Amino acid sequence: MRHVAVYLLAVLGGNANPSAKDLKGILSSVGVEANTNSLDIVVKNLKGKSVTELIEEGQALLANVPSGGADAVSGGDEAPIKVEEVKPKAKTPEPESDSDGDMGMGLFD
Repeated sequence: MRHVAVYLLAVLGGNANPSAKDLKGILSSVGVEANTNSLDIVVKNLKGKSVTELIEEGQALLANVPSGGADAVSGGDEAPIKVEEVKPKAKTPEPESDSDGDMGMGLFD
């Protein structure tokens, strides 16, 4: 994921077709070691493609992914699950003890 992110950063920075060497330079500038195999795959698969179009295609694919909730699981045919409200229990105060809780050490001693 970091390799795709650095590719996008390079494109946003004005480099329309960043090379693996360019991406390694960006990653090393922030102390991250690049995986050469992953960088080569990213550069090979994204070279010459419009990043804006790739993002739009990805968003279209994500639109078909369920994002949770009862409706996504049941398909909307079943009645929603009723959730009971859980009320917090009242806290009982802890009894104070005569012993020194900080074992004789103060904050500024």
